[in-house]
Amino acid sequence: MWDRGVLALTLLAIDPAGLGGAIIRARCGPVRDAFRECLDALPQPLLKLHPTMDDETLFGGIDLTETLTLGRLTMRKGILGRNGTAILAMAERCDATLAARLAMALDDGSLQPLIAMDEGAEPDERTPAALGERLAFYIDLNIASSDVGLLPDTAMIESARAGLASVDVLTETYETLVGLCAQLGINSQRAPLFALRAARAHAALHGHTSVTPTDIEAASALCLAHRATVLPPQPQTEEPDATPPDTNEQDTDGGNMEIGALDDRVLEAVLAILPDGLLDQFKPKGSISKGSGAGAKNKSNRRGRPKPSRPGRLSGRNRLDLIATLRTAAPWQKLRGASKGRIKVTPSDFRIKQYEEKSDRLLIFAVDASGSAAMSRLAEAKGAIELLLADAYSRRDHVSLISFRGDTAEVLLPPTRSLVQTKKRLAALPGGGGTPLAAGLIEALTMAHQARTHGMAPCIVLLTDGRANVALDGTANRAKAASDAEQIARQIRTSGTEAITLDLGNRPAKFLADLAANMDGLYMPLPRADARKMSGAVSAALEG
Repeated sequence: MWDRGVLALTLLAIDPAGLGGAIIRARCGPVRDAFRECLDALPQPLLKLHPTMDDETLFGGIDLTETLTLGRLTMRKGILGRNGTAILAMAERCDATLAARLAMALDDGSLQPLIAMDEGAEPDERTPAALGERLAFYIDLNIASSDVGLLPDTAMIESARAGLASVDVLTETYETLVGLCAQLGINSQRAPLFALRAARAHAALHGHTSVTPTDIEAASALCLAHRATVLPPQPQTEEPDATPPDTNEQDTDGGNMEIGALDDRVLEAVLAILPDGLLDQFKPKGSISKGSGAGAKNKSNRRGRPKPSRPGRLSGRNRLDLIATLRTAAPWQKLRGASKGRIKVTPSDFRIKQYEEKSDRLLIFAVDASGSAAMSRLAEAKGAIELLLADAYSRRDHVSLISFRGDTAEVLLPPTRSLVQTKKRLAALPGGGGTPLAAGLIEALTMAHQARTHGMAPCIVLLTDGRANVALDGTANRAKAASDAEQIARQIRTSGTEAITLDLGNRPAKFLADLAANMDGLYMPLPRADARKMSGAVSAALEG
């Protein structure tokens, strides 16, 4: 693994624009310290980055202190405006905003290359996916030997950079790399391109005029192994063939090789370095992050109710409170020797605006519209929605309605606060058929995810008697239908979406109580409940 890390750095130095960079995962220790010496051996100067850096430090901007002091616009150059290899320390702490900005710099070519030093200890402590997608290599030095000594060869790097443009690529190389990505379940279009650029750089490093199978093996092991999401099917064992091999066929790096044989050889090279448990991170997990709660108060840098300003540094994520800044700087002008008509401002005078916003809440009613009693349940649900809309403007609540029956779920009412539109859309609701409970929960979870992306706080209100009898595949199977519903309920819990289950059956159902527990939500048995009782129960639960 150490040799692969050094090889990755060497290839980056040869083709920094084509390979983007590398993620180096290593905890504090002698191996990581030794690897820093490899970084110092690279021909490009090193630029140190930190996950807390603001936009002005990274990209440059207006030097407000010099501008106010000199009376003319003065710009400051950012770190990314310099040429060199950027080293991002503690990459696992990089937030989504900084990752997006660095990804943008990688895309437009202003950042080449980037070495992300990942010091995460837990599996979920990782470099953001937006950066990993744009960096060709991933090296885990935690499993490397501490007996190290190989360093990048500067002379070979310079020679390889000079000969990189003359390296040819055969058509079989493209077919091999794309086919390998398909076998490993790699959907990224950047992956085969990275592997191709790495193979060319590897060929130039060893003085080859064209890409050889050895170059493809090395590049695939470095660029594709960590991106694999599935293990390819193992070939069936065949009986040994008694026919003697043809001595005229050659299997050398410079000779001709059948495409199928080359594919198998490269695939074996990639599988050989897959560590145990690497694919565990691709097990299904909730795709939505934990929410902050319905109607929660959130601190904001951009909008909401103004709050007193605070001392701080300027960045692209906040706003300067100019009046408060000048008010803070005013008492110090005599001590700073400010001339008439000019004000001397220092960074300690900066005051940053603060806001507090309250997110809108969306109530997603998932209503069971199946069976003989469907019309009565839908009528009560309609009445409950209209009662909740009566004070929607005061509580800033939105309401939507999902009906599930037969073998599908349907959105009957998109998120709205309009009482007129609600009455029109709820005038006639269909009923009858089976109970596809899992389909209704999936539709509610999808709407909750969409609402969260629009800055809303969703809450799912499930109204059913719990007699699920239609599975996700449309088959009439009570056991499978219940299992599918429980699986989706656990996804709702993982997403962090609040949920309330109203049991409308004649008797409380243990299945619905367990389902509510799987969603980490409230369970309320309300047999023969009318619209006002349902509305009151939901309001009490939300306010509590």
